[in-house]
Amino acid sequence: MKIAKILNNNVVVVVNDQQREQVVMGRGLAFMKKTGDELDDSKIEKIFALQSDELVAHLTELLSHIPMEVMTTCDQIITLARGRLGKLQENLYIALTDHCNFAIERQKKGVPISNALLWETRRLYPKEYALGLEALEIIYSRLGVRLPVDEAGFIALHLVNAQLNGEMPEVAQITRVMQEILNLVKYQLRIEYDEESLSYQRFVTHLKFFAQRMLSRTVVADDDMTLHVAVKENYPQAWQCSEKIGDYLAAQYQRDLTTEEIMYLSINIERVRKECSPKETP
Repeated sequence: MKIAKILNNNVVVVVNDQQREQVVMGRGLAFMKKTGDELDDSKIEKIFALQSDELVAHLTELLSHIPMEVMTTCDQIITLARGRLGKLQENLYIALTDHCNFAIERQKKGVPISNALLWETRRLYPKEYALGLEALEIIYSRLGVRLPVDEAGFIALHLVNAQLNGEMPEVAQITRVMQEILNLVKYQLRIEYDEESLSYQRFVTHLKFFAQRMLSRTVVADDDMTLHVAVKENYPQAWQCSEKIGDYLAAQYQRDLTTEEIMYLSINIERVRKECSPKETP
């Protein structure tokens, strides 16, 4: 494996047999080396074989000025997240590392940033938030920097983003849409959510992808009209609630729901309604 470009003592770029660039990392990997030299395989700690040349270019730029310890720490966090969440988009390496490095620098300077979506993130993405908390402990144990709990929320949103393959502003908007719909259902049906219930978790998962489709203007076409009629007749409260959600989204986001989308919303709302306790009237 020959060096094509040296970024610093610990990071180099190589070209593989398919003539694709790869980023290789290892402590002292490029010490006393020059372009064209063979790498010492025993010093290689990580090879980033990203599918996109654009991502390789971004990662190359990022690693040229970010400490190796921060990169290896974020790599450990991403490996942990992949084990829990499954496939994550490759751009997470760049987005999460860049964010964590900036957060660490801010914390050292005493200028942390508060997270306005922390409460919603904790409720809507419990798995990702739990990983965010674990990430803070990993950062503290490896780098000696104690980041505030707000950062667990930011890290969680990066993990959500990596599952949805969207951009962070979109994920923040998805989170807001989910919270708005949850509040509409809660007050329309006068229920208290059981956030530990399977129906609630299913509903949140449905809303996550529903909100993404809505914001990206991806329409789910109407299919079996007889099924629509059956759901409307059997779940009248949930259907009425879904229609009110449709009115709200049309007014706020100029997005008209199809009958198919109202049907799926109704099915998930009905599950939640059956398992949740009625809200007490004052």
